[in-house]
Amino acid sequence: MSVAGHTARAAATWSARDAERWLLSLELFGMRFGLDRMRRLMTALGSPNEAFAAIHVVGTNGKSSTVRMIAALLHHHGVRTGAYLSPHLVSFTERIRVGGDDVSQEQFAAATGRARRAAQLVDRTLEQDDRVTQFEALTAAAYALLAAAPVDVAVVEAGLGGRWDATNVIGAEVAVLTNVGLEHTRWLGPTVADIAREKLAVVSPGATLVLGPGLHPDAEREAQVVAARQGATILRAPAEPPAALREGLRARGTFQRRNFAVACAAAHARLGHLDDDAVRAAAASTVVPGRFEVVRGDEGSPEVVLDGAHNPGGMAALAETLPGFLAGRPLVAVLSVLDDKDAAAMLEELLALCAAAVFTANANPRALSPATLQSLAGQVAAGGWDGITRVEPDPRRAVALAEQLAGSDGVVLATGSIYLIADLMRPAGAGRASML
Repeated sequence: MSVAGHTARAAATWSARDAERWLLSLELFGMRFGLDRMRRLMTALGSPNEAFAAIHVVGTNGKSSTVRMIAALLHHHGVRTGAYLSPHLVSFTERIRVGGDDVSQEQFAAATGRARRAAQLVDRTLEQDDRVTQFEALTAAAYALLAAAPVDVAVVEAGLGGRWDATNVIGAEVAVLTNVGLEHTRWLGPTVADIAREKLAVVSPGATLVLGPGLHPDAEREAQVVAARQGATILRAPAEPPAALREGLRARGTFQRRNFAVACAAAHARLGHLDDDAVRAAAASTVVPGRFEVVRGDEGSPEVVLDGAHNPGGMAALAETLPGFLAGRPLVAVLSVLDDKDAAAMLEELLALCAAAVFTANANPRALSPATLQSLAGQVAAGGWDGITRVEPDPRRAVALAEQLAGSDGVVLATGSIYLIADLMRPAGAGRASML
């Protein structure tokens, strides 16, 4: 068999399961900052990153929701739109969307197969201890798929930071900074200004920079510096969209109204106008899995809500929404938090609203032990909180225990880590999610 024939046969037998296995195998090499490998991947793939216009979304919280909302707004204005998000909950295919849908398993397999072949070529050009990472390979596959679709505009969520993030090989005409908090300081720097500077490095010359409401003053100053240097135009999003345009917003929560306002500003920056009917259609159609998502609530049993808040800022936004949703009902939280998060600050934000909390683990090896979380809750209790605490390492059993504690008229909230939400949403027996 010729080399060409062998390659064609291999491509034909490459499945979505093969693609997921290959991507998971790349976790061994962790995260490696820098754009050299990514640029080589783009060259090997024929520069798919240059085939579409882009809107690049960076920030500490709200990125995925905002990306989905911008994409929906453009789609309902008749623009052929793609989106690239991270992380996923059940399947890698959730990260790449065309129109209003996740890509198919077949599309994902084909694009990842192309990325794998490109990665093999690139790896041969690198030093012995260097190679293409999981996120670079997945981003390359996404850009190749979006270019082949083809889409006119891709709405892209940065993975970590911005300057050296693998997504930053696009010349986005619109950049969005949702907000800035102290997170990933090991990689992005110790202050809000440092982190903002890294995120704002995605702003291209002459771009429009959309800023989310309530931005930290230090981040605001960095935005002004970057805009002046790049000749970019700053557009500040309001705290909420006009009442007439947020009616029917399917995504729940006060924080989602803020995200929708940012999305509207970004869509307007791209389109130059917004049609009210299209905005309403986008509001009504946008679903954000794992973000204040009610997954159960049968009569005679407590409502169960999943929310991927994973840092103090996200937990504060969640806590802002809860009182109106609870309407006096008792709340029992199921919590798991990674060890690089400020778990104590997260508990302080949430526990005051809870009658009880069940501490659990998740599949990520960086998850804090449930006993550690219970100990931290004891510190919060010393400040006056008198709720019940329990430990149950298994996430599904933790939810079942929380349902018992909440009673039929209560609410169960699983939160603290996107990996906990992934564990709860993944079908029993399904393969594990990515840890990156």
